[in-house]
Amino acid sequence: MQETPRIGFIGLGAMGEPMVARLAAAGYALAVYDADAARTARVAAATGARAAATPKDTASTSDILVTMLPSSAIVEKVLGGDDGALAGLAEGALIVDMSSGVPDVTRTLAGKVADLRIEMIDAPVSGGVSRARTGELAIMAGGEAAAIDRAEPVLKAMGTSIVRTGPIGSAHAMKALNNLVSAGGFLIGIEALLIGQKFGLDPALMVDVLNVSTGMNNSTQKKFKQFVLSRKFDAGFGLDLMVKDLGIALGVANATSTPAPFSGLCLDMWASAQKVLGPGQDHTAVAKFSELIAGSTLGGDENGK
Repeated sequence: MQETPRIGFIGLGAMGEPMVARLAAAGYALAVYDADAARTARVAAATGARAAATPKDTASTSDILVTMLPSSAIVEKVLGGDDGALAGLAEGALIVDMSSGVPDVTRTLAGKVADLRIEMIDAPVSGGVSRARTGELAIMAGGEAAAIDRAEPVLKAMGTSIVRTGPIGSAHAMKALNNLVSAGGFLIGIEALLIGQKFGLDPALMVDVLNVSTGMNNSTQKKFKQFVLSRKFDAGFGLDLMVKDLGIALGVANATSTPAPFSGLCLDMWASAQKVLGPGQDHTAVAKFSELIAGSTLGGDENGK
């Protein structure tokens, strides 16, 4: 009978923390680490995990190491160096990078760790904080079939949909393209609400109509009333991260010589919003940028004032 693998988890942010909670609930022995030592201690205390002092320390007791970090550059930093995770992982270990990464960087990293006889897959997620909490994430998995087989029980503790996308790096490409579609749908939906409000339609009523019509999308269902019309703007996914993911998607387009004019305009709009609104904004706050352009605020009178 195969022993239950020991899990190391690096990156305890808005998504990482509830994902760790799901792994703990599934009975896995965990070591956790975050650059914020206080957060590491808090998550460890809440889940019964071991609080690790460094990435190397995390990896030293891990058969499978999960990374949930903001970028490929940070994944590289966490893995490398004297205190990096690669210094602590044993031969035969498996790295599961659940970050939203750059496909080419992921492929390069996988080649480097393979030289150390360590396996790697990319397994980014979709579904946001709410689905991370309930263990209902959609997970894309790229890499060798045997490595994904090995990781699958761990992934199933965090997600209900696991789709194998192809070789290493393919899941990171799919994740970026998914966010491209999501970002485009959000922007066009907000513009429609602004147009409708100036015409005299109630934005909340418009969302209701969209949600029983062909204009329905994830943003109309789960973002517009909850985070835009409510003026909360706290969905839990950063504007900076969305711009990063859109840049990855456009990078894939460039690498494949695929003309993508609408995608380029979408990135330009989100990047402009990032500059105008400043750092640390939730991605739903991009609606404020559209409002600024339109000269009206959603939820005002029929003229948006």
